[in-house]
Amino acid sequence: MTHSLDTDVAPAFTPRLILSLFLCGVILFVDGYDLAALPLALPHIAVALDIPAARFGFALSAVLLGLGVGAVLLAPLGDRFGHRRTIIVSVVCIGLLTMATASGTSIGSFIVWRLLTGLALGACLPNVTALAAIWAPPGRRASTLTIVSLGISFGAIIAGLIAPPLVALGGWRALFLLPGAATLLLAVALFLLFPTEQKMTPSTSDKPARPLARILTKPLRFPTIIFALLYGFNAFGLYLVISWTPTVLPQAGFTLDQAARSITIIQSGGLVVALALAWLLDRGHAVLALVASYATIIAAFALLATLPADPLHWNLLLLIAGGGIVGVHLCIVAVVTGVFPPDCLATAIGFGVAVARIGAIGGPLAGGWLISHGAEPNHFFLFAILPMALCLLITLALPAARRA
Repeated sequence: MTHSLDTDVAPAFTPRLILSLFLCGVILFVDGYDLAALPLALPHIAVALDIPAARFGFALSAVLLGLGVGAVLLAPLGDRFGHRRTIIVSVVCIGLLTMATASGTSIGSFIVWRLLTGLALGACLPNVTALAAIWAPPGRRASTLTIVSLGISFGAIIAGLIAPPLVALGGWRALFLLPGAATLLLAVALFLLFPTEQKMTPSTSDKPARPLARILTKPLRFPTIIFALLYGFNAFGLYLVISWTPTVLPQAGFTLDQAARSITIIQSGGLVVALALAWLLDRGHAVLALVASYATIIAAFALLATLPADPLHWNLLLLIAGGGIVGVHLCIVAVVTGVFPPDCLATAIGFGVAVARIGAIGGPLAGGWLISHGAEPNHFFLFAILPMALCLLITLALPAARRA
């Protein structure tokens, strides 16, 4: 059962549509910045409050926990009461809570503010993605969603670039106060410029009012499970590699600078892979593209586990393997947007995001367990094959999910 979204969208990229999609990208940019804000501020907070940085573990995890809970419990509000309204309210909350984080004076207060911020992010992100999918012109949905989703990556990158001047300007609190105020201005822009949904979103008057229950019952239950598992295991592999590759490479003889550059190599490869995959997805080759991607990633990890450590060869393999995981992750939502009806699309995306958060937490934990038990670099890369092999198997079930 495939639900087409193409009959109710604009036939091409009009100036109004481009503006709307740009605003979606800016919202995801804010999400990316906010997720990176506390880790960047933490060294300064630890000094200012005379609290060891190691004690902020729960505070750092709180935003991820809140995002997962918000994606499941709050994102469905968009399907029931309107994506536009839910997004604007969420952005206002994100701005206020980001500014409130600057008032933190203890670990407990940071945990509370970051947990609440995560809830708002969880409500916002799936609805933004759902609107971008609904608005995308026919035949351009995958590339549109991929480009919009890059806002998260750019937000994290810009956060790292502007953190030093912001701290120099107003201390660590400036990392939250100024971006929080800018987010409130974004909410005003959304209220004035974001299109209403009457003409762009299919009517939901004849649909059940409980979208979460709907995606967990037949006929949508199987597609929901497949989407969530694929998103979750890919996130597991992604954060396993991103978190521990800079630690593993020096064990193989790389310098610390060479190891640090590995993340840039992986992220750069992800951008290229994501755009290439989006082009294939828009042409109806979703399953073939994902199967080929996972098979290539597995082969690259196998070579990393067997070839002697050499910066040239290993960096090329990391570009293929790590970049492949990043690229696929950016495109997974685009693969399933045609499976779910528009009136429960945000709910389905939110459920997948929540499961992906579990994978994002589990990957680094598994990598830490391996490293602590003396795993060599070849063992680490062999283990990285496991989640990718599971993703490959799940991908083979996608055609059945689309027919469910």
